[in-house]
Amino acid sequence: MGAIGRWGSVQIDCSDPVALAAFWAAILGSEVDETIGVPPNYVVVTPTATGGPWLSFQRVPEAKATKNRLHLDLVVDDLDTASSRIAELGGRAGSAEDLEEYGYRWRIMLDPEGNEFCVILRR
Repeated sequence: MGAIGRWGSVQIDCSDPVALAAFWAAILGSEVDETIGVPPNYVVVTPTATGGPWLSFQRVPEAKATKNRLHLDLVVDDLDTASSRIAELGGRAGSAEDLEEYGYRWRIMLDPEGNEFCVILRR
């Protein structure tokens, strides 16, 4: 059997899709591609690889309340350098200590709206 669908985007609920899309575009070295609605209710960041998923941000009325069940992992060359750059853009550390398991080392970070993501040291 063939695929039911094709990979389209990862949609992130947020209160300010314009600001959050700008944060993630800067982190990924990408750009905001499209805004939909007035005021913008959907903002889309261009994929960083050909055929890669779009990263989209959708305005929702409710605030984030608990830990995300889905998060993004970013592979980096240096945890401290990546964390500092993320903080300059408005993110922050999500835990006081780095984690290590099965030969991987990573750090939990939070975007400006508190969504968890990880920076993972390149092996």
